[in-house]
This record gives sequence, C-alpha cells and structure tokens, in this order.
Amino acid sequence: MPRTLINVSNRLPVTMGEAGLAKSSGGLVAALEGLSREQYALRWIGWPGNVPENRRAAVRRELVEQFRCTPVFLTDEEEHGFYEGFANSSVWPLLHYMPTRFRYESSWWDDYQRVNRKFAQIVLNEAREGDLVWVHDYQLMLLPAMLKDASPSLRVGFFLHTPFPSYEVFRCHPRRDELVSGMLGADQVGFHTFNYMRHFRSSVLRLLGIESEITRIRHGGRTTYLGIYPIGINAPKFAQELERPELRDQIDHFRRTFAGKQIILSVERLDYTKGILQRLDAIDLFLADHQGQRDRVKFIFVSVPSRENVEEYRELREEVEARVGRINGKYTTLNNAPLHFIHGSIDFTELCALYALADVGLVTPLIDGMNLVAKEYVAAQRDARGVLVLSEFAGAAEELLGAMSVNPYDAREVADAVAEALQMPAEQRQHRMKPMRQRVMTFDAARWARAFVDDLASRDLTPDDKSHADEAKAALSAAVRAGQRIALFLDYDGTLREIERDPGAATPTPELRRLLDLLRARDEIDVTIISGRTPDDLDSFLGNYPFGLIAEHGAAIRRPTQAQWEQLDRNVSYAWMDELMKVLKVYEASTPGSFVEIKRTSLVWHYRRADPEFGAWKAKQLAEELAVLTASDPLQVRHGRKIVEITTTSVSKGAAILRILEAQTYDVILVAGDDGTDESMFKLDLRNLITMKVGEGETQARFRLPTPAALRRLLGDAIAAG
Repeated sequence: MPRTLINVSNRLPVTMGEAGLAKSSGGLVAALEGLSREQYALRWIGWPGNVPENRRAAVRRELVEQFRCTPVFLTDEEEHGFYEGFANSSVWPLLHYMPTRFRYESSWWDDYQRVNRKFAQIVLNEAREGDLVWVHDYQLMLLPAMLKDASPSLRVGFFLHTPFPSYEVFRCHPRRDELVSGMLGADQVGFHTFNYMRHFRSSVLRLLGIESEITRIRHGGRTTYLGIYPIGINAPKFAQELERPELRDQIDHFRRTFAGKQIILSVERLDYTKGILQRLDAIDLFLADHQGQRDRVKFIFVSVPSRENVEEYRELREEVEARVGRINGKYTTLNNAPLHFIHGSIDFTELCALYALADVGLVTPLIDGMNLVAKEYVAAQRDARGVLVLSEFAGAAEELLGAMSVNPYDAREVADAVAEALQMPAEQRQHRMKPMRQRVMTFDAARWARAFVDDLASRDLTPDDKSHADEAKAALSAAVRAGQRIALFLDYDGTLREIERDPGAATPTPELRRLLDLLRARDEIDVTIISGRTPDDLDSFLGNYPFGLIAEHGAAIRRPTQAQWEQLDRNVSYAWMDELMKVLKVYEASTPGSFVEIKRTSLVWHYRRADPEFGAWKAKQLAEELAVLTASDPLQVRHGRKIVEITTTSVSKGAAILRILEAQTYDVILVAGDDGTDESMFKLDLRNLITMKVGEGETQARFRLPTPAALRRLLGDAIAAG
C-alpha cells in the first residue's frame, strides 16, 4: 500500500477560471507526479486563491474529490499581510541579497504567523500515522516547527526554493530567530546548492547558538538533516514536445520570420531579482559596439507578468518598457528593430520553438535559487547549436558548467559574452552543450522529488537513546511518593538557567524561582546548586534560598541550611596564575568579544560574545596551547560551554559532591550538568545515582534533556506527580 505524501505549498496546483477548476502544469506538480504511485499517494494542501465565502464549501468539495487537494482559505487582509507583505516585501528581498528593498511591518508578522498556524491546523487534521509531510518555500518557514511541536512523531520535510543568504544579510530581519527556528523544526531541510546550506548553518549557529555538522544539526534531543537537491525541469514533457510535428512547424515559422537573424533569447518573470535592467544595459552596449550586426541580430525578450498589483513591480515594468523603447529608438534600422519585447506568457510550443532556434540563451539574474529557464533552454537544444550565457549567481551555474559564466552586474562582460557566443564555432558549441543537456534530461524534476522524499522517508529519526528521561522522572516521582530522602545536585548556567551573553544577566527567572520555591517546600529533598561562579555571585543570585551551594567548580561549598562557606582548597597553590594570565590576555586581545575572568581558584577565558566560529577556533587553539604549558603541573584545562578554564586537578565538582555526601545518606541522588566541567559528577560511583546531561555533546551521563526548560519541567512534574 503506498505511503501518503502530503505536499504543502502556498498555492494549490489548481487554477480557477470561468469554466471551473483545472489542474496546473507547473514544475513542482510535474516533479511530484514523477514519484512512484506504488510508493507514494500524493495529497496537496494550499491556498486556492480568492474564493467568495458562499462558494467555499462547493470549491472545497470539488478540490478534495477531484484533485485530492485540501484548501486553506484566507481573508483578503490575511492574504495581503501574509503574502504581499511579509513573504514578498520582507522575506523575499533578504533571501535575494537585496536589503535596500526590504520592508517590515509588525502587522505583517501577525498575519504570517496566523496563516502558518492555519496551514498547521489543516495539516494536523489531515495527517495520519506514517504519513510524510513536505513543506515548500519561504511563505511557510514557521510551519515545520509548528507541526513538530504539535506532533513530534510526524515526519516533516522542508525545501527552500530560493537562495538562503549569508548571516550578515539575514540578520537584518527582525524575526530572524523565529524564521530559522521554524525551518529547523523539520526533520529534513533541502537546498539547491551547498552555499545556501552553509549560510543556513551559519545563521543557526549565530542566531540560536546551535552548532552543526555538515549535513545535520542536533538540537532538542533530535536531529534535523540537511541536504542538497538541485531541482530539475519536466524533462519528459520537453522530450515529447520535441517530437511533435506542431513544434517543427512552429520552428519553421520562426525561421522564416527571423530569416537572416541570429536570435538571442531571454525569458524571465518580471522581477527585480532577475537582472532585467542590467541585461538591457548589456544589450545597449552590444548594439553600440557592433554596428554592423544591428541588421543581423534579434534580441527576443519574453517577460512573464509577476505580482502586477505590487507597486514596485508596476514601476519595474514601466522602466523596462521605457528602456526597450529607447534601445529600439537608438538602434533600429530600415531592416530590423533589434529588440523584440513581449510582456506576457506564451504558448509552450512557441516557447520550445524559440528555445530550439535561439543561437544564444541569455539568462542573467542578479541572484536565483536555481533558474529553470536555463535548464529549459538546454533541454530544447537537441541539436546542440546554441550557447548558454548564464549568471554566475544562479544556482544552475553550479551544474551547467558548459555555459559561459558572467557577472550580471558587469554589462560590459555580458555584452562581450554575447558577441563571443554569436561567433563561436559549431563544434565548440556542441562540445559545451551536449554534456549539459545530458545532465538536464537525466537529473530532472521527478528525480529531484524522488531524492528528497526517499531521503525523508528513510531518515532514522529515533531520538538519542539518552534523551528518554521518562525513566529518571518515574524514579524521582516514586521516591517523592515514598517519602524517601532525595539529593539534587544541579549545575546552574546552561543547566537550571539558560546561558546569557552577559554572565551577570543570568539571574533566576520567574519560572526558575517557581521551581526553586517548590523545591524549598519539600523537606525530604536537599538541593545543592553548583557553578563555576564565585561564592559572591552565587550568594547574590541564590543566597535567599536554604540550598547548598558549590562555587568555582568545587573549590568552595556552602552546605544546605548553612550560611558559612567552606574552602576545600586551603593547601592548594595558585602561583601558576600570573604566568598563564599572560597567555589568556593575548587571546583576549586577538578575539573581539572575549574577556578574562579572574577567580580566586581559576582563570576563565569567556568567548560567548565573540563570533561563534572564530571564538570556537580560538578556544581550541588556546586549550591546546594551555595543555602543553600545564602538562607537568597539577592543573587541568577545561573547554566548557563558551569558556576555557584553568584550575587545579584537586578541585572538581565530583569531589565537592562527595564531601557533602559524607554527612548525609540519600535514597536517590540526581546530578545534572551541561558541559565538560560536569563530567566528574557523572563518573561518581554512587548507589541510586541518576545522571543527566542538558544539551548536546558527548557525555558519561545516562540521560539527556535538550534544554534547561526541559529540566525544569521534569523536576517540577516529578515533584507534582509525587
């Protein structure tokens, strides 16, 4: 029995005309129809366009029964704020490296969230156990996380059809964190090129502080897989069209119409990302430089209408038409108007005929996720007589290596490339075109869809075996119900409390104080909070609670219900500090955002405010250098969460815990920490010990929780259940 694939996109693959509903024939539709029907049963969820309220029930019924589509109906206000506003005026410009065109209004964000929630609710209503959900593109960036939060077992994929820009561009968006977190909710995220994936990983690191491997990101006890899936065209459709007599007739017609002319063809959606104005500058230069060819060349410019209700696009059309008029006015001869501009869609057979006949395909977007026009032109070049001039900033440039690569911002380079292409010998044209065509016809849209969906279906989404903390919660709850003596040894920063860029800002939150108040009320539970902070810091944060405190990773302890601190390092020498301080100061000076903290028992180099990649690289260097310098001394170098710390080997959190346990026995002992400084606690050989790691990374702990919030919930729920 085939597995259900629920495809979720902004628009349904259905058009609404006077004659009723009709199936669309876009590339995504073709791609998904290429999936094996024995393996996958396709359903679709999306916006059907504007439907009057009184027709929605009938339209819904027809969509479900005839097209296996479920509509998401939007109000006019939602459609404007979600689509025209947030998606296309806010997200789209930044994804395409155009921050000067970026606009943001908070009401748009409200609409974007509301519409994504509408989609989520309908998907959750439709999805059944074992179904796959594939979410598409920038209009629905929040949807993956919404789905996974509501249904963790649902298998969710997300594909971004646009570029993903560098962090420095994407960070301009006020809702950058939420958008990245939304995408990260998917089990698998796909991009057209490696660069887009690399930029996404960089944004995840810099915005969310989550490190990643090349093709996966571990977070919250689960894994998001990343992959490169360059989309292709509907190759069978082109192959069939090339065999039709009607196409040959159309080619013959165009050949007679443009007799004696070399054709340079551009086909683009009218959008400011497509480099249309820059291309017209290049055409102007070409015609100025090659006066003798003005009668022998014909630039055919097919401009497909796009978002004509948006003012920026109307202005672009007016500017394009004005420039076309000026160019033809300057260079038209008695025998030829060199630039033929068509604003509108053309018949598929006519388009294929133009592709097949054109001597040069001129595809020069300023930036493009892939650009299927380039691949369509190549597919129609069965006799390999044409030359593709392609922008280096189109995703297709990484695949179509036989194209003449140009910088679309350099009008002179584009004009010269056109001139060179027109003069290129036939043998060289074929040498360039044939390998590209073979790739385009092989790696088509259907193969793209199969690759993504098969990967999504086969991913091992089993959580980290340490992440199943239900056993720990059950043991703790049982101990509370039985009235047993319980000891909790809880690290503070990164374990009980989220890490802050400014360490001084990590005071207990209201949520944490509620948990601490709950713990304080239980006489059978002794709590000790552990930190690398100084005793003064812990007193200021937690001094009003009767809990035990362990400071400076075990150098000082304050036992539960007591006020005095006990030093565990009275016979330890710290003469090494002055010499090693010089090394840390060198790294502080060379790493912007880092700083050195001098504690009584240790030196700490903090880099949480530094660039995360640069800081991590410098931290690795520092830790290695310190390891060499301290190899013969009773010192240990700890590379913890955004810190490198030097302290004596005689001081550790584990040793401090043992010191406290000398005076009291417990039925259950739970220790929790988040980094390498806590591993000494996890290695303790104690009866009824529960060890818990918060966050990612290798650990000796038996259990794992994704975040401090998850630990707080577990402790609160366990006590309440007891």
